[in-house]
Amino acid sequence: MVITLALCAFVFALSYLLTGWFRRYALTKSLLDVPNARSSHTLPTPRGGGLSVVLVFLSMAGGLSFFDVIAIDPLEIAGLILFGALVAGIGFWDDHVSISAKWRFLVHFFAATGALLVLPELPVLRFFSIEISGWGLLFGIYAIMLVWLLNLYNFMDGIDGIAGVEAITTAMSAALLLALQGENDWALLMLLLSLSAGGFLVWNWPPAKIFMGDACSGFLGFVLGLLAVMSSLSGSMNLWSWWILLAVFIVDATVTLLRRILRGEAWHQAHRSHAYQILSRRLNSHKKVTQGVLAMNIFWLLPWAYLAVRFQTWASLFCVVAMAPLCVAALKLGAGTTND
Repeated sequence: MVITLALCAFVFALSYLLTGWFRRYALTKSLLDVPNARSSHTLPTPRGGGLSVVLVFLSMAGGLSFFDVIAIDPLEIAGLILFGALVAGIGFWDDHVSISAKWRFLVHFFAATGALLVLPELPVLRFFSIEISGWGLLFGIYAIMLVWLLNLYNFMDGIDGIAGVEAITTAMSAALLLALQGENDWALLMLLLSLSAGGFLVWNWPPAKIFMGDACSGFLGFVLGLLAVMSSLSGSMNLWSWWILLAVFIVDATVTLLRRILRGEAWHQAHRSHAYQILSRRLNSHKKVTQGVLAMNIFWLLPWAYLAVRFQTWASLFCVVAMAPLCVAALKLGAGTTND
């Protein structure tokens, strides 16, 4: 226990210190996020601080696996590190030199398919009595899921603190649920991801002193999605419980995208019509929205995710019930319909 606590403190402190160093580097090199059509901020702010999350988590995951601290297939961890680094790398490149969307998507799909091919099998997806077990179909579903999570996390990283809070609460909640099922190795990995994001969040809490950057936002979406698939193989957690934990981001980004497509808008262009962006403008506060996401994840979504783990036959129903009010809220706020 003492060693685990010391490791957790080290990870948090290292992420915090690295973020501070990246902030100084960004200021020196004038790597600033200048407000644009999609922005919810008004002043140029250093970006790229989330690279600390990437470096700390991947190095910790690799170290724990190398020294046999966690009994998780080293090949799976290697895939997580390799393809997670690839996603972060293309995001880092895009942070410095704008890359066309088609090349980014090509790399995203390559990373998703590569990471899934490393796994010994894919978890079966159950919807009540319906079971999807064909490898080809599951592969397609999970590849699309990973690419969508990667990109939606990028879309949702638009106000101070929100992406960090989502990563921390999702990973910490998953750690708790896994620990309750006796999956201590997976729980430790989730805990370290949460603490890696926590060290960054100190700097990114409203008003943010540095932004995450695409290198980290895409990485977090990809890694959380891949960890969901990997940890679901044991049967202790299921993908429905993971989708519940990520519901705030999934619902807002998906509702916004679908409504923009239905309205015939150029959905791939920069905008600020997500529900969280609209709400932050109405409240004139990033902090209140971020705190709301924090409360929603802990007090609403975590209990439903627990029920989805505890009563897996009804997991899909619990997922629908948990997401329903979020869908209603997004629609009422006008997600995907306005930039005002």
